[in-house]
Amino acid sequence: MSQSFRINTNVGALRAYNSLAKLNAQSQTAQLRLASQRRINSVSDDTSGFNVGKSLDSKVTIMQSAQRNVGSAQDMLATAESQLISVKDMITQIRGKIADASNPTSDKAAIAKDIQAIADELASAFGTTKFNETSLLQSVTNGAGAGFTFQTGVASTDTIAIDYGNVSGDALVGSTATTAFTSNVSGLSADVAGALDALKGVSSTTISSLSLDNFEDSVDASLGAIGNYTQRLNAKQEFLSAAILNSQSAYSRLFDADVALESLNATKSQIGSQAASAMFSQLNVAPQQVLQLFG
Repeated sequence: MSQSFRINTNVGALRAYNSLAKLNAQSQTAQLRLASQRRINSVSDDTSGFNVGKSLDSKVTIMQSAQRNVGSAQDMLATAESQLISVKDMITQIRGKIADASNPTSDKAAIAKDIQAIADELASAFGTTKFNETSLLQSVTNGAGAGFTFQTGVASTDTIAIDYGNVSGDALVGSTATTAFTSNVSGLSADVAGALDALKGVSSTTISSLSLDNFEDSVDASLGAIGNYTQRLNAKQEFLSAAILNSQSAYSRLFDADVALESLNATKSQIGSQAASAMFSQLNVAPQQVLQLFG
């Protein structure tokens, strides 16, 4: 006896039912991916892909924070660099005043006052140059004396220590704060504090004895260090940009849905579901043939 003459268990209809359920599930999966635009909507969709993707996403978040740290460090150094260039220009200006004072006919008292005025501005530059409440040219609390450390990578140990104010032999701020008493600016190296005191206390008779060499050497050393740190930060910024892009690309391959492919899958499953529904309907009533045996 063929399968169609069995009534209690309609195997053909059950098979059609299973196929219909499978096609409906495939259609729902494709439609959900299209709605969310994500290939992985739950861990069960791709367990290993989910773990790898979440790990990548975590690293991208940390690298983006590190990238912002690098940007802040670059901005901080740019601020210090700009002010130190101004300091160097003022030192050059004072050297010009000293040269003018060597002229026997010059007004040395007026030149001394000019130098004192420039010294006030130099003291102001050291005492007020800040980047978001961080003192850039003083060895004070939250200042440049101990240097600055920024995390520049995924690992907490991936850092860069920036210390442009304590170049060996030519310290600008020094590890121990020295105050330029005349200018009332604290947190300076002995050479800088001494130079500011001498400039502030200069008179018509002491102009020729002014020495700016050590002061200028300290400024030059700090500017050189800032340039070197900026080069390193630029390299880290470039690397982080590439690393973030590559990680986001890998994450996208794992988690983002291929909309065209899922649209194809959804359409195929819907058509299959319609055909399976029609076949299930026919197989479900096939056992009616046995009624002909009783006619």
